[in-house]
Amino acid sequence: MTLLTDAQQLLPDLVALRRALHADPEVGLQLPRTQAAVLDALAGLGLEISTGPAGSATTGVVAVLRGGAVPAGAPRPSVLLRGDMDALPVVERSDLPYASTNGAMHACGHDLHVAGLVGAARLLASRREELAGDVVLMFQPGEEGFGGAKIMVEEGVLAASGTHPSAAYGVHVAPGRRGVFTTRPGPLMAGSNQLHVTVTGAGGHGSRPYAALDPVPALAELVTALHAMVTRRFDVFDPVVLSVTQLSAGEAVNVIPPSARLGATVRTLSDASVQRLREETARLAHGIAAAHGCTAEVSFEVQYPVTANDAGAAATALAVVRGLLGEDRGQLMTNPLMGSEDFSFVLQRVPGAFLFLGASPDGVDPATAAWNHSPLVVFDDAVLADQSAALAALALHHLSAG
Repeated sequence: MTLLTDAQQLLPDLVALRRALHADPEVGLQLPRTQAAVLDALAGLGLEISTGPAGSATTGVVAVLRGGAVPAGAPRPSVLLRGDMDALPVVERSDLPYASTNGAMHACGHDLHVAGLVGAARLLASRREELAGDVVLMFQPGEEGFGGAKIMVEEGVLAASGTHPSAAYGVHVAPGRRGVFTTRPGPLMAGSNQLHVTVTGAGGHGSRPYAALDPVPALAELVTALHAMVTRRFDVFDPVVLSVTQLSAGEAVNVIPPSARLGATVRTLSDASVQRLREETARLAHGIAAAHGCTAEVSFEVQYPVTANDAGAAATALAVVRGLLGEDRGQLMTNPLMGSEDFSFVLQRVPGAFLFLGASPDGVDPATAAWNHSPLVVFDDAVLADQSAALAALALHHLSAG
């Protein structure tokens, strides 16, 4: 039977797993119920399973599938496949019969990523004699802002099979034509950075601003200056997106506070932009604060690096998807997205590719559909067969005994 046919036969079980995970989401690095569901789903497949070193910061799962087509004493190449497991602190507003009611939500589709990777594990386990090497299955918590991939890399996931992976692949669902995979060589998703600025002056009575050093006007001026800076100091062909998302100052309406604070998310597509942003944001903050007689404290934190695909791996991924599903099912993306992804920590060390999979249900226009992270977003879990088959096909391609 073909890989896709086998994946379609697995679909009812994968859908049931996905919906169970969707109804019971967990946030962050510690996902004990999700981990237990993954371990149960992998049972009986003959995998070498680890839940991390003693005292691990995560409830990740690493499963190694040993290929059976490796001659004794020969090198054992490996390929890594990854699925993230965590949800978001979002109150779900969909009308799905399996919607979450615990105050969290799989609003980014990680429930599908887990079920799809389980499907790939089952497909590959039934074909282990075709594999001239090993497959590392990385079930990762904490993608949503916790850097779970970085932690798992530091804890040794890239050495799990005994050899460093020669390729790494991951799939992420998103609104789009159902069953269509997209990717591109080079930068696919932006790096994520955080900017925090505290402007300090001298507080006082709201009726006597001349007797204080009010930090609020300085902070307000800084907000507009930061947005203008991006358009005037950075090349439009090396995009930067800066959004001030947090502002805070005093508590009492009649009191000039001694300090005021802002927080911003900053997205970049190059290391050069990151370094320049450090310099330019500090220059602006200190200069504007000084003009108001205040001081500024600036923190610029790199959270996730740019998700950059290896050109060869991206081309391979599209070719494999097209061969498996048809020419129109693997499409080249024109531009990167300014969202971020911590699979970037894996791709910094392993040549590989990240792909998007359109998962809009019938009757939903992808152009107007609720996007990832929305409490209204809905994904069609019928794509799980395609996702599982594509991941398995990528591993088979790299480790084929033929």
